[in-house]
Amino acid sequence: MALILKVVFFILISTFSVLSSANENQEYRITVLATNISNYGGIGEWSFAALYESNEESLLFDTGFDKKTVLHNAQLLKKDLSKVEKVVLSHFHSDHTGGLLQLRKTYKKINPKALSKVYVAKGFFEQRYLGNGEMVGPGDYADAKEFLNAAKSEGIEFIIVDDALEVAPNLFATGPVERVVEKFNGPQGIFIKDERSGKYTLDIIQDDQSLGYKTNEGWVMMSGCGHSGVINTGKKLQEIENLPIYGMIGGFHLWQSDDETLNFTANWLKNNGLTKFMGGHCTGIQAAITMSEIIGIEKNNLSHTAVGSVLTKGFKILRSSVE
Repeated sequence: MALILKVVFFILISTFSVLSSANENQEYRITVLATNISNYGGIGEWSFAALYESNEESLLFDTGFDKKTVLHNAQLLKKDLSKVEKVVLSHFHSDHTGGLLQLRKTYKKINPKALSKVYVAKGFFEQRYLGNGEMVGPGDYADAKEFLNAAKSEGIEFIIVDDALEVAPNLFATGPVERVVEKFNGPQGIFIKDERSGKYTLDIIQDDQSLGYKTNEGWVMMSGCGHSGVINTGKKLQEIENLPIYGMIGGFHLWQSDDETLNFTANWLKNNGLTKFMGGHCTGIQAAITMSEIIGIEKNNLSHTAVGSVLTKGFKILRSSVE
């Protein structure tokens, strides 16, 4: 009998160890590699990029503006991006796509698969135009097709996401986000041309997508600019699985929002469990403070992220600069 109990106990302990190891392998440390603020030798710019690292794999979200920004900051922070094979791009704007080709060129020499699989939402390669007819495209390219061809020549494969997709364990690219509450949160003056009619329509950046990290506490939502709207994106994640919006990281394009918008957004997030807020890039420092006061977020759970800011696997915010 004693022997049987020992065997059962051993099996239970072994099972618990395996499950704990599996859970740990699906947890991520998130490090910001590009945003507006930096110090200690880093490059700060109007852009965004962040690195997800688990025990099993690494993933990059966005690639900064200047082609050397993420490359420099990753090297400064001793992050080996040759291990990164998957990239999620939030949308086509150059301040999120500018570093992709340079990163691929640099790290494919070490790992042929480095930064080779890139997830973009449906509509990413639509050709955009300014009011004067000048073309606007991703990265350094005005012509979206030229960007696509240049990327393909470097061995990059694009995966078009038209609905929510799990791109790595517990990491979900939202794909296009339905505009249920907010209609459009972004810049004006850019258009898409209908090739048949020749007519121009306002570009509302339908290819804007976010990345949801499913945790035991709820969703950690990362956006490059959040052009689809914070609430719309939160709702999209909750369609995947109905969990609280526990954390937000990245740019949320609230820097020019009026008090009514900030109050409405903050109250929705409060009612949906927001606890950690790392707003960088286009979020706006004052906007983040205003919303955090409404929500009741504690000081240690609020950060206007800088290059090198971290959200640990245990959800502790590590600051890299004086905020």
